[in-house]
Amino acid sequence: MTKLNELLEKYAKLIVRVGANVQKDQRVLITSSTDNNQFARLIVKEAYKAGAKEVSLSWYDDEIALMSAVSQDIKTYQEVPNYLVEMFKHYKDEEFAHIHIVSENPGLFKDVDSNKLMARRRSRKEKLSFFDDFMMSNGSQWTIAAVPNPIWAMKVFPDSRSVEAAMIKLWDAILQACRVAIDNDPVVEWEKHNEALRKHNQLLNDYNFKYLHFKNSLGTNLTVELIKGHIWLGGAEKTQKGVFFNANVPTEETFTMPYKFGTQGKVVATKPLNYEGKLIEDIYLVFKDGKVIEYDAKREKVALESLLNTDEGSKYIGEIALISHNSPISKMNILFYETLFDENASCHMALGKAYPINIKGGSDMEMETLEALGYNNSVNHVDFMFGSSDMEIIGEKESGEKVKIFQKGNFII
Repeated sequence: MTKLNELLEKYAKLIVRVGANVQKDQRVLITSSTDNNQFARLIVKEAYKAGAKEVSLSWYDDEIALMSAVSQDIKTYQEVPNYLVEMFKHYKDEEFAHIHIVSENPGLFKDVDSNKLMARRRSRKEKLSFFDDFMMSNGSQWTIAAVPNPIWAMKVFPDSRSVEAAMIKLWDAILQACRVAIDNDPVVEWEKHNEALRKHNQLLNDYNFKYLHFKNSLGTNLTVELIKGHIWLGGAEKTQKGVFFNANVPTEETFTMPYKFGTQGKVVATKPLNYEGKLIEDIYLVFKDGKVIEYDAKREKVALESLLNTDEGSKYIGEIALISHNSPISKMNILFYETLFDENASCHMALGKAYPINIKGGSDMEMETLEALGYNNSVNHVDFMFGSSDMEIIGEKESGEKVKIFQKGNFII
């Protein structure tokens, strides 16, 4: 067995055992690119070793997806067939564990009309919202992990002497970020990592801040009010039945829910946002009473506009996450052009839907009850990064007491 093959087997085991934590006799859904069929087979093999009752595959192909986007009229492109709705109802009712293998293709849809992409996204999200709501409330385990492809590898490492060399570099970076090495047991490493994140979450929960104040030299000057009863989470989460899982492999964040109408000021993004195959660069947003009232981007502004106009909730934030600038992924100093990695190198926030798990009792609440408390609902949940090496964050309690959380980009509590 080659070194890479050994590492990939470890990686597959990590995704199945720690990411999705597949249970005995549980059904599993794997979403993967056709280009990554060999790695998908490793996931299937590991899932059955974990005791899976059935493993189903949902394949996608970037080139075919692009052909469809270009060739179909907007009415056809946004159709959601009944069989697809019924399929996702089956996944929900049977409580499938969902493993999503991403393989980024930055700029794939750069020449496709943003309105067309928005129409499809809105239609699919609305018809399948029951499944998103179920998974975001931790109705069952889910996890997202990544596998490289040549286009993505050359985007991240453009100076590589060959595509093969770029692929090796990206594999090395992904495995390093996920704590997978020849001389370790990644499952054990993640047990330690999850415990460290749990302690950090507990510390922030004990402070019970009402506001977070963000400021840096790039122009961010922002106050985020947190929802009453908010919960900081990060690392391992629990399903409603008490099964632990890790939604993101890798992860370094601790995150919570803002109050929908409580964000004020300006935030300046520090990394590009790869959204719907379009790379949006140099973003800034201005908020008033939680809502984006001004925005700009030096590249792909129309795509940013499309994102914000998807629905009313897309103009508000649903998540705020804290990550030190000296986090392991940040120290790698690599722009991955993939949110799964880039969000774990920087403080970030998400436009759109909040996670019900980030408020006490949220997973058991009806949507109307959540929204009455200041929960933001949307078909979108799109993270963008705004952390920096000079970020300062001050937490403010209900009493007015202030505590410095970040100094020079890093946690100091």
